[in-house]
Amino acid sequence: MRIGIVCPYSWDVPGGVQFHIRDLAEHLLRRGHQVSVLAPSDDDTPLPPYVVSAGRAVPVPYNGSVARLNFGFLSAARVRRWVHDGDFDVLHIHEPATPSLALLTCWAARGPIVATFHTSNPRSRAMIAAYPILQPALEKISARIAVSEYARRTLVEHLGGDAVVIPNGVDVGFFARAEPEPAWQGGTIGFIGRIDESRKGLPVLMRALPRILKELPGTRVLIAGRGDTDEALEHLPDEGLRDRVEFLGMVSDEDKARLLRSVDLYVAPNTGGESFGIILVEALSASAPVLASDLDAFAQVLDGGEAGALFPAGDADALAAEAVRLLGDRERLAELRARGERHVRRFDWDTVGADILAVYETVADGAASVAPDERTGLRARFGLARD
Repeated sequence: MRIGIVCPYSWDVPGGVQFHIRDLAEHLLRRGHQVSVLAPSDDDTPLPPYVVSAGRAVPVPYNGSVARLNFGFLSAARVRRWVHDGDFDVLHIHEPATPSLALLTCWAARGPIVATFHTSNPRSRAMIAAYPILQPALEKISARIAVSEYARRTLVEHLGGDAVVIPNGVDVGFFARAEPEPAWQGGTIGFIGRIDESRKGLPVLMRALPRILKELPGTRVLIAGRGDTDEALEHLPDEGLRDRVEFLGMVSDEDKARLLRSVDLYVAPNTGGESFGIILVEALSASAPVLASDLDAFAQVLDGGEAGALFPAGDADALAAEAVRLLGDRERLAELRARGERHVRRFDWDTVGADILAVYETVADGAASVAPDERTGLRARFGLARD
């Protein structure tokens, strides 16, 4: 198939949506499909051969974070040219409700459109006000995918309609094969994320650290991600404890996998705004025991706490108590590793990619040869638009 994929967020700023699109594109290419990805990027950003730049993006506050989006007349012209030149069998647009390349592509596209919704957030007045503008574009979508039940719920409440739930995918083998780094082993807690974005929860972990170190003074915290390290340490009141925190900065995919393979416990203290939790799946793939805040999306990824431990979101004392309990119980850590290794197989790209490709094939074929009652069932399964 000739498949066009639209990334709404800047390719040069790492994020879960970008990683998902990258991995999906490469999975499809390995299976012989022709794939082109349209994404915002700075002029000097090195791009894979399958990515087409739509120009620079601008930062926009969005869902408790800052998204780098591309929108305007020049972007619209580039979208139209890309759609025309690609002559795609199916277009796969991510986050079509954002003012970005995704929405521009909805307006410009003809033919089958699949949309993936990643966002999970409360119903907002802004979304209600924008609906009349979004509706003509969204009505062109042939099938809708949500990455979690909570992203699906956001879609239903904000925009109406429904979607099939297909989770984000991970190359489980890539993380499982990584070699541990000896320097990152031995009483280590891992954290990966933007350290100056409060909803990622690093301040909660920093507030929990004094109690953890009181009970387990040999513990170290390894932090990978971009942001102001001095600001992060402001949440650690005792300066004498700060040497137990090591900032690794931005790390490569290979080093991220090695980090997750090395730590005794991976902590995800996020406080909100999460629709899935790809880092949890990566940690499980690397056999890292996981302790995460009990956000709905995280609880779903961790099978309600069976594949990883949970604590009340934002509660530093509860985080500390559970971390101390786990780090002091090697049998429990081993049990979490084993459960995680079994559970994570459902997120491997071999499974997720096949499910996404089934949606592509359904909308590309138009279900022309399917009997009316079967066609109704397909619409219900894939959140398909009406004829």
